[in-house]
Amino acid sequence: MKKGSGARGQGLERKMRILQFTLTILFLLTVYGPRLTGSTAYALDLHGFVQGNYAARVTGDSPPAKNGSDYLLSEERLQLELTEHSKDGSASFFIKSDFFRDGVAGTDDMELREGYINYTKDLVDLRVGRQIITWGTGDLMFINDVFPKDYGAFFSGRPMEYLKAPVDGAKVEITVDLLSAELVAIPTFEPNRLPDSTRFYLYNPFSSAATITTVETEKPGERIRDTELAMRLFRYIGSTDVSLYAYKGFYRMSGMMVNSMTNPTTLTYIYPELTVYGGSITGNIFGGVGNIEGGYYDSAGDRMGDDPTVENSKWKFLAGYKKELGSELTVGIQYYTEIMEDYGNYESTLPSAFPKEERIRSYTTLRLTKMLLYQTLRLSFFGIYSPSDEDYLLNPEAIYKLSDELSFTLGGNVFGGRKEFTMFGQLEKNDNLYANLRYQF
Repeated sequence: MKKGSGARGQGLERKMRILQFTLTILFLLTVYGPRLTGSTAYALDLHGFVQGNYAARVTGDSPPAKNGSDYLLSEERLQLELTEHSKDGSASFFIKSDFFRDGVAGTDDMELREGYINYTKDLVDLRVGRQIITWGTGDLMFINDVFPKDYGAFFSGRPMEYLKAPVDGAKVEITVDLLSAELVAIPTFEPNRLPDSTRFYLYNPFSSAATITTVETEKPGERIRDTELAMRLFRYIGSTDVSLYAYKGFYRMSGMMVNSMTNPTTLTYIYPELTVYGGSITGNIFGGVGNIEGGYYDSAGDRMGDDPTVENSKWKFLAGYKKELGSELTVGIQYYTEIMEDYGNYESTLPSAFPKEERIRSYTTLRLTKMLLYQTLRLSFFGIYSPSDEDYLLNPEAIYKLSDELSFTLGGNVFGGRKEFTMFGQLEKNDNLYANLRYQF
């Protein structure tokens, strides 16, 4: 009885939030609407899109029991972007919010993707609020981009922009001739968003005999000392971009801790402390663009490497190259590797029932992009293969612009691997076909 009342209360609260935000938008449009197309310095810009996004599992496997649906995604989404600048251009605000109907879950909801105030004065640019931050040079391979990702969105065929998840915090950029800097402070921790186990087949490290009755999460970010800090120092040397990075915070992929290794009943997700130091170089070479990036992941909570619930420290490197070949055809390749420290301690303390990670792991990627029909049709392919894990992801996609405002996307995700516990091997039953129709305004 109480559980049902709580569910109804949460549903009502969610709908009230949607109603309140909608009324706020209508108020803004009422007040500023007459100036939307004006040329005054205070004109409010309104942009956005309406889209339908659908993705279905095509493996023929029965869906997960908790869901009962072959659909990974079935949604209609409205996004609104509002921007206004001050008269002198030094200050502005930006709001990007999504309203959507999730047909698989049967719910309506909203998400504030971005909402911040920006102030620029001389050499300083300050941004405070909800924002998306992107660092590093990799193409879907991340080393110094330590900010949250939404892998559930990516693996189910949402547009690429939804791979990056927002954070709440402040960013200061200082630009000088010798060396520029970006400083970031994030008081509230945001983990990576992983595929939903009610929609995706995922690997379960626990045996069928294990009876997990309680699942808890120890999430950082409730104390001032948990504030994440990040810094990027960068400058151009000729046409070459050189950057140095530092980060103090937490792993965004959770570790798992149980109350008993023999008969676990309580599972706790934890986000251990992490410090990252790295650098990258991007520049023109051999008629294309090359990039090199590296980083050291210092596992502050397990520097000896003998705690099986916490990742060991690692060195990570990648090298990439992109070049246009022929007419409207671009090719990009990457090689990524990571090396685990204290591997002997890791092996000796790993529970026998858990899969063992390789000391040296590597990935290779290939991206092909071809523009056709006067650049109204874009055909692309992204493939990633791991020689160490022996798994892969294939992502072909076609985007056709029916007009300047209307576009249609058709694509797919194909997963595979020899082992059921690797990143893409565990997703083998989740091959999917997705389609997206978007109208932008």
